[in-house]
Amino acid sequence: MSTTDKRPATRSKELRLFLFLVVCLFPLISVMVVGGYGFIIWFLQMLFGPPGPPN
Repeated sequence: MSTTDKRPATRSKELRLFLFLVVCLFPLISVMVVGGYGFIIWFLQMLFGPPGPPN
C-alpha cells in the first residue's frame, strides 16, 4: 500500500479537523478568554473597589 492510497482519507480528516477548529473551538476559546478576563476584573473590583481617585 502506497502513501497515495491513504491521502484522500487523510485530506478529508484534515478538512473536518480544520472546520471543527475554526467553527467550534476557536470561538469557544475566545469567549472563555474574554469571560475569564471580565470575571477577574469584576472580582478585583469587589476586593479593591472601582478604579479612580480615592474619595
